[in-house]
Amino acid sequence: MLDIFGMPVQVLLGQLLLGLINGAFYALLSLGLAVIFGMMNVINFTHGAQYMMGAFVAWMLLQYAGIPYWGALVLVPLIVGATGVVIERFLISRLYHLDHLYGLLLTFGLALILEGLFRQQFGSSGLPYTNPIPGGQNLGFMFLPWYRGWVVVFSLVVCLATWIMIEWTKLGAYLRAATERPDLVQAFGVNVPRMITLTYGFGVGLAALAGVLAAPIYSVNPTMGSNLIIVVFAVVVIGGMGSILGSIVTGFGLGVVEGFTKVFYPEASNTVIFVIMAIVLMIRPQGLFGSGR
Repeated sequence: MLDIFGMPVQVLLGQLLLGLINGAFYALLSLGLAVIFGMMNVINFTHGAQYMMGAFVAWMLLQYAGIPYWGALVLVPLIVGATGVVIERFLISRLYHLDHLYGLLLTFGLALILEGLFRQQFGSSGLPYTNPIPGGQNLGFMFLPWYRGWVVVFSLVVCLATWIMIEWTKLGAYLRAATERPDLVQAFGVNVPRMITLTYGFGVGLAALAGVLAAPIYSVNPTMGSNLIIVVFAVVVIGGMGSILGSIVTGFGLGVVEGFTKVFYPEASNTVIFVIMAIVLMIRPQGLFGSGR
């Protein structure tokens, strides 16, 4: 059996795949945060609660309306994204002329309210969600469930499609221009406030989509977002606040790093991302892919 640094290669390959699965959630969630911050300069602490809402709405659609997982993939981002549109229109839009701290406090408070409401209604023990793709493949060094492989591939496709849309399309050009010169974009007949509102809804929809993907893997519970959001914020900081490509690359990359750390030094697996964040901030404060603006 081949060893690398004293570890069997089968163990390392298994952790590589597990790291990619975790990285898929890091990338998808940090992408939503990057879209919202990059286009709106809003630090959205409600993102974890909106991820949790995505899982719960998928569960409710299945339990009460009989809509399976595949329908939830389409409907849940639209439903939860619509709640994001309402939040932006009636709450966040009133804070754009104030310091970023006000938006951070507002979204943090909303996250606590949403988590409390769902805990009051559903409890905190967790609710099961049926695996839509049972079975798997024996790879020799591990058994890979088909669903977890689907999560990695689907997350990567969504992340790359979002990056292409923002960086290489006319709509993306309008979005990027609106962050720099909203008055100029408005002069060309573009409804900038509506664009900003829909951008926030899109970012929230990405968080909800991640929640749907997580539902069959983790138990659906009110704390699933708060347990993950701090790590995701660290991923965004490392990649560069507002950097779309940075969120994707660092999300998957740090998932793999975390997986390998569990093999070589398990005690540090819960802190390695924050150690990397501290090192990156000392060397390159704007993040690995940040512009520094």
